[in-house]
Amino acid sequence: MNTFLNYLVVAALFALVLAPVALGLARERRIDRQLREAEQGRRAAGPPDRRSAGLRGRAERRPYLRSWARV
Repeated sequence: MNTFLNYLVVAALFALVLAPVALGLARERRIDRQLREAEQGRRAAGPPDRRSAGLRGRAERRPYLRSWARV
């Protein structure tokens, strides 16, 4: 019985250590999928009209201001 509890404790600690990793990987895959879908939608729409874009071209190049630590 003592050996079983030892294995159970090790498995629980292993799960606690790997849980954040698994959640992070799932989040990254979701973001990658969303980016891929957005890129495919942009390709399907064709090239943007430069006259109607105005200043939007400059605004699209702004850096992402929200920190990853505050997600």
